[in-house]
Amino acid sequence: MNRVPESPELESLLEYIKRNRGFDFSGYKRTSLSRRVRKRMQLVNVDNYSEYLDYLEVHPDEFVELFNTILINVTTFFREPAAWEYIVSEIIPQIINNRQFNKPIRVWSAGCASGEETYSLAILLAEALGMEEYSRSVKVFATDVDMDALNYARYANYTSKEVNNISPELLDKYFERTNNRYSVQKELRRGVIFGRHDLVQDAPISRIDLIVCRNTLMYFNSETQSKILDRFHFALNNGGYLFLGKAEMLFSRNHLFSLLDLHHRVFTKVPSQNFRQMLMGMGFSHKQQMLPQAVDRNRVHEAIFEIDPVAQIVVDINSTVLLVNSQARKMFNINPKDIGRPLQDLEISYRPVELRSRLDQVYNNRRNISLKDIEWSNSERETYFLDIEVMPLINNSTNELLGAKIIFSNVTRFKQLQQDLVNTNQELETAYEELQSTNEELETTNEELQSTVEELETTNEELQSTNEELETMNEELQSSNDELQTMNEEMHQSSDELNRVNSFLESILTSLRSGVVVVNRELHILIWNYKAEDMWGLRFDEVFSQHFMSLDIGLPIEQLRQPLRAVLSGETENYELTLNARNRLGRTIKCEIILNPLNNSTSNMQGVILLMEER
Repeated sequence: MNRVPESPELESLLEYIKRNRGFDFSGYKRTSLSRRVRKRMQLVNVDNYSEYLDYLEVHPDEFVELFNTILINVTTFFREPAAWEYIVSEIIPQIINNRQFNKPIRVWSAGCASGEETYSLAILLAEALGMEEYSRSVKVFATDVDMDALNYARYANYTSKEVNNISPELLDKYFERTNNRYSVQKELRRGVIFGRHDLVQDAPISRIDLIVCRNTLMYFNSETQSKILDRFHFALNNGGYLFLGKAEMLFSRNHLFSLLDLHHRVFTKVPSQNFRQMLMGMGFSHKQQMLPQAVDRNRVHEAIFEIDPVAQIVVDINSTVLLVNSQARKMFNINPKDIGRPLQDLEISYRPVELRSRLDQVYNNRRNISLKDIEWSNSERETYFLDIEVMPLINNSTNELLGAKIIFSNVTRFKQLQQDLVNTNQELETAYEELQSTNEELETTNEELQSTVEELETTNEELQSTNEELETMNEELQSSNDELQTMNEEMHQSSDELNRVNSFLESILTSLRSGVVVVNRELHILIWNYKAEDMWGLRFDEVFSQHFMSLDIGLPIEQLRQPLRAVLSGETENYELTLNARNRLGRTIKCEIILNPLNNSTSNMQGVILLMEER
């Protein structure tokens, strides 16, 4: 599928960077790339990509700052220790035992940044082999596109904070301390070869036993990830290992690697001939032209899951998050780095509904669980209704339980339509009753007028003029009656609209986490929401129309007199302060208060809005 550019201006900027500095960012995810570029644009006070391109032409030094912003060099020694322990206990011994006699051990640290993980790898190999054997038989290739980061890594000199994760024993053994900085020992350093390398454009390093590429693939789009994984597959020896970061999974090209440990993101190369045999076993011809069909099928399945409009999350039997599609990430604000974390560490495990016990029930019973009409509010205070289904994932051939799939169906629109239908029926019933009442009144009026006409018709000719005047009055009355009926209908419509607005306002005030108090210019209380009642122990009917400064609550109200005056006088548009207070339970709290002016449609000051929140 062709990638749709975020904007032509951004694509023009990327093409300019590639043409002038040789950095090709076309394979990077547009959301993160745009966010990083815009961050740099804000620092130089530029509003759009076209202006920033002009700025780069005038200020060539800006390229360095831009690349440092885009190429996020976040790394530490032995990042995620449990994963490195797995490498020490399982992977490095296998590499040592499987190497051929007199063949060197070749390791590739791809996207090495400032070198911390590269030297972590070198230390573990030196520990496993001994320094003498390490110096003779180990080559660690460390590559990155950021020359500044590579120069820092070559220097191999780190602060005390940067080596904080290294145990004292290893620190004493492999580092030399000079002026409160730590330099990597020369023997260890000589086994590491640094070089600039673009994972997308440059040819891969060959005959590698282990590739360490942690939290680098996640910055590229799926098409570029596939290209990089193809290069990694070519680079590795048969049986070689690929070590990724906890936020990364092989969503694409996964036929090239088999999973060794999901939790620690360790994979092993699938030899090319095994893959061809696998295709033949599935009924495919081994002809060259059939291979792309199998590849496309995998990518189609991935694309279907990713773009599915229904939010979905897949976990394994340990409730570790494996997959989260685009709709779920957007709806529940799930970061790609959360993939691989236990579900219980994420907010989604208990909000909008408690999922952990449901997952245990699904694992035990191997049956679906459906939850209907779950109310949930997102970070923008928007309320939704969800149907949630938790279903087991079972291997059909072995009946093995693999994990569970959680589906969140948004039924908010259906609920709204139901409520709108109920409201419409109620309004129709009310209108029908009012119409019936009006008809009865008209019939009564008509009967009374008819009686008057009959009495007038019995009057003699001397009263004819009076009769004509009464007829004229009758017509005026009819006109007035029509006007009154029209006004009555308009009043009912206004009343219904007012009730809906009041109901909507009440629901907003009830949903706010902050206490809301609204006072008029004379500081008499107009609004006092439920959260304010909960904080200070006074109900709305107890404080309505009361002078705010006369309240006897745990808040030092006298300290608000001057801020209230400042907002009412227009000296400031808002005022923020934090006061020591005592809530209705007698507990001492920090109360953060924000004062904003209450203006009408013509910007005339009507009062003050106070937002109170416990900190």
